[in-house]
Amino acid sequence: MKITMVKKILADGSPCKKCGEVEQKMLEAGHFDRIDEVLIADERDLASPGMLLAGELAVDRAPFFLVEEAGKPPLVYTVYLKFVKEILNQATEEKDELKEILDNNPDLDFL
Repeated sequence: MKITMVKKILADGSPCKKCGEVEQKMLEAGHFDRIDEVLIADERDLASPGMLLAGELAVDRAPFFLVEEAGKPPLVYTVYLKFVKEILNQATEEKDELKEILDNNPDLDFL
């Protein structure tokens, strides 16, 4: 299994806040050593490796994770806690997953 993390640099040259938060969570939980490759999606360079991969996969969120396993279609995760639960086999709480989904999609709201 190969896991690629794509994190973003914003157009003003600053790092993506959410990417930094996720990376810190991964380091604290000991998950970062499971990442095989980290690509940068630099908004100032549409030909940066992360921007090219995001375009190829039609992903418009960062960070995201690409999971490739021989003989299986690649999986893309834009929700960190779902990635942790399904790929890293770590327990997560549903309320935390839902909060992350809402944070990533401000157009969504509870009914």
